[in-house]
Amino acid sequence: MWRLLGRRGPSGYSSSSTAEEVTEGIDGSGLTAIVTGASSGIGAETCRVLALRGVHVIMGVRNASAGACVKAVIIKEIPNAKVDVMVLDLSSMSSIRNFAENFNSQNLPLNILINNAGIAFAPFTLSEDGIELHFATNHLGHFLLTHLLLEGMKRTAQETNIEGRIIIVSSDSYKLTYHEGIRFDRINDELGYKSILAYGQSKLANILHAQELSKQLKHEDVKITVNALHPGGIVTNIMRYQGFLDGLVATLGKYVLKNVQQGAATTCYLALHPQVRGVSGKFFVDSNITEVKSHATDEDLAKKLWDFSMGLIKVQMTS
Repeated sequence: MWRLLGRRGPSGYSSSSTAEEVTEGIDGSGLTAIVTGASSGIGAETCRVLALRGVHVIMGVRNASAGACVKAVIIKEIPNAKVDVMVLDLSSMSSIRNFAENFNSQNLPLNILINNAGIAFAPFTLSEDGIELHFATNHLGHFLLTHLLLEGMKRTAQETNIEGRIIIVSSDSYKLTYHEGIRFDRINDELGYKSILAYGQSKLANILHAQELSKQLKHEDVKITVNALHPGGIVTNIMRYQGFLDGLVATLGKYVLKNVQQGAATTCYLALHPQVRGVSGKFFVDSNITEVKSHATDEDLAKKLWDFSMGLIKVQMTS
């Protein structure tokens, strides 16, 4: 199979490394992970590789039947895999609250949270909570989910003395956002809306969220790391809202883009690899730390986004 050739960084991995390769020899037995957007693409591959390494995987999926199909494929390959499917729509506050309540009621440990689900380049749409869909799904949904699961992760880390890891799948598209970075005053405004900038805004929010949460956890001396990543250009269905581009990616992408096995590599690396123990608040590309543009390291912007997001979820949770 044709594979991208890439220069290997300090980690020893490159753009051509696969998720299986970066986790080779790692035993994840006894760990529990939640993966959002787990029914297709790099989310499904992430679940498969984590299960292969012995991790108990909770698949958060919008479509239960699609999730069940992925689970069946994993079980067929890995008969002793521990995989569960739970319904989770990241664009819906009520769905997120239900998911977190159901998970927390099971009294399971939670070592790894992988915020992977996302949409891209959708026409202007408001979520059921009245929030622009990219921001609602890619950032705010994961912000709320992380908030609702964080105490359980802290408890797991303290009781097991095993480092918890939160991984947020962002994108290099954070570089292409609105001129103010985050349109706080016009987050739900159709005027001036551009799907590519709305997507970039949500991906910038992912990086800022990771940095601010990491900063707070370090201050609390909590044994949980938080990192964001760019998976690379992947042949998936994320372009489904752009018919022509989706067709072009499906036809030509296999020649110039990563496959899902390569696309899931950095996520799985951050979830399991001992090389990143204690590393937090960073942005990774091809399993290596990469510097980000200045607007993605703006601490004031990150804190403003945190307060803004907390305000939104409190409004929604009390409405």
